[in-house]
Amino acid sequence: MNHFPNPELTGRCFLVGAGPGDPELLTLKALKAIQSATLLLVDDLVSDEIVAMASTAARVIRVGKRGGCISTPQEFIERLMLMAVREGEIVVRLKGGDPFIFGRGGEEAEHLRAAGVQVEVINGITSGLAAPSSLGISLTHREHAHGVVLVTGHAGHGNEGVNWRELGRMAREAKLTLVIYMGVSSAREIESGLLAGGLGAQTPAALISNASQRKQAHVIAELGQLADTLQESGLGSPCVFVIGDVVRTGDPVALFGDGSYFRVAERQAVSSPAWR
Repeated sequence: MNHFPNPELTGRCFLVGAGPGDPELLTLKALKAIQSATLLLVDDLVSDEIVAMASTAARVIRVGKRGGCISTPQEFIERLMLMAVREGEIVVRLKGGDPFIFGRGGEEAEHLRAAGVQVEVINGITSGLAAPSSLGISLTHREHAHGVVLVTGHAGHGNEGVNWRELGRMAREAKLTLVIYMGVSSAREIESGLLAGGLGAQTPAALISNASQRKQAHVIAELGQLADTLQESGLGSPCVFVIGDVVRTGDPVALFGDGSYFRVAERQAVSSPAWR
């Protein structure tokens, strides 16, 4: 069904990607939108430095959403956006990463368009790109990966979730890099499913939390030890898993040389010459 903008609405709405956290990775277009806003609805993962770029006259409302925690109901956020636009506000819905990659931006855009609100989407750098790049890992590589799959490890309520076994089979046969968002609570299920699908136990994995931020941390593991390594490292959300042979192409200094990674009894995944 087609929905056309209501010309009587004087407000405007932007769905803006704030990127992975580093303010310098914000796009110029995103910055302009933030500075023009009269109302900012800000996700939990957006840094204070980015919020501070808004006009001092703008109202800022935190509408944080994070798996496993008490969150602002999605329906409330959508109603608030619609009400503000109807009152003539310039609304910026500021989301970590990119609004259309596991940011529920598609749902919000549909809701607003159905009410006659024109929505402008401003992309941001998603953590699934920023995290591997921070370690010098290229997600595609002619010798190691023919493609990339972005997938969530957190199934929504009532959803069956990812078939990890089938995904493992597909990744093995097609030489794909897997980038998994929100996988911390499902790490053991992810590991066992990918192994059952035929992805090798020695497949390298980089687990990166708080990508691009001062508190970024990472650990390198083999797929067969992914869940145990994650648990022992103490890394928490937000965390991105990068699984595939491309991890071997990363910058050795970033991966191993500065002591910021977690070493578990000199595991083979860390100490093997193939990783150096």
